[in-house]
Amino acid sequence: MQKITPFLWFDGKAEEAAKFYTSIFKNSKITGVARYPEGTPGQAGTVMTVSFELHGRRFLALNGGPQFKFNESISFVVNCETQQEIDELWEKLSAGGQKVQCGWLKDKYGVSWQVVPTVLGKLFQDKDGAKTKRVGEAMMQMKKLDIATLQRAYAGR
Repeated sequence: MQKITPFLWFDGKAEEAAKFYTSIFKNSKITGVARYPEGTPGQAGTVMTVSFELHGRRFLALNGGPQFKFNESISFVVNCETQQEIDELWEKLSAGGQKVQCGWLKDKYGVSWQVVPTVLGKLFQDKDGAKTKRVGEAMMQMKKLDIATLQRAYAGR
């Protein structure tokens, strides 16, 4: 059993969101749906929680109502090996949402994601401050991250 599970609060769209996420990521599935019983805050018979997995990581989504909204203080980082993977996930996750800056986006449910190349960590960990500064400056000019542009900035080209 996974020790820590992200718990996402939705306003009536938990099952829809879980289906959306599991359609985007490979090796993903909905693992269970629980419905509100009689005598609880939700309408009896409607979806209360949805358990799902994304790349083998468990998540739990609740239809808890409009009291709480997502914000950027919590986000999911998706590490991508190739530009093709970045491009594909960026377009799918941002569909109906908002493309922000530096690889960040908000999906149509308001959940924040960071779609980043795995090489970015290496570029930022270089001991040469001039290289990391150029990478940071290049990244600040982007919404969707571009690996080739980041690597050119790192190399000083």
